[in-house]
Amino acid sequence: MTAIVVALTGTDHHPFDRMVRWIDDAAVRLPGVQFVIQHGASMPPLVATGYAHLAHDRLVALLVGASAVVCHGGPGIIMEAREAGHIPVCVPRDPELSEHVDGHQQRFAAIVGRAGVVRTVTGLESFHTELDGALERAAASGTAETTRGQRDAARALAAAELDELLLVRPYRLARLHRARR
Repeated sequence: MTAIVVALTGTDHHPFDRMVRWIDDAAVRLPGVQFVIQHGASMPPLVATGYAHLAHDRLVALLVGASAVVCHGGPGIIMEAREAGHIPVCVPRDPELSEHVDGHQQRFAAIVGRAGVVRTVTGLESFHTELDGALERAAASGTAETTRGQRDAARALAAAELDELLLVRPYRLARLHRARR
């Protein structure tokens, strides 16, 4: 059975050409692996199979059948990949490269990366290392990386981290700021 890597840049209007180039680079480096990328507003791939957009049912089917998943740093797609049994290789969009308006994907990916929900990468070398590792683990197990129990635990941890990031931490900072006045 041929290994399949599914890569998802997201549907934001900012191009994410860096991820498309990285996927094409991996497709050249690993000719026995099939690469499928949903590229959205980004340039279409030159080597991988590309789709501007995928219907949700098609996206889920690709995730379930994938050997490895690469995605941007949005919580929705990360949890979709986890639901399909993957610990995705996460390439957060970088606002310094005009890939997004701010660094929220980088912050989120760092938090869930530390929690083991994703494998966060920021450079091409670490991308290749993590992608190779995901493909090796999939080949060794013959299945997706996580069990339902592990996915549920990861989902709960990610939800707790999101609560901390979005609700508790700003409240604590505001309270601290008021106390210093």
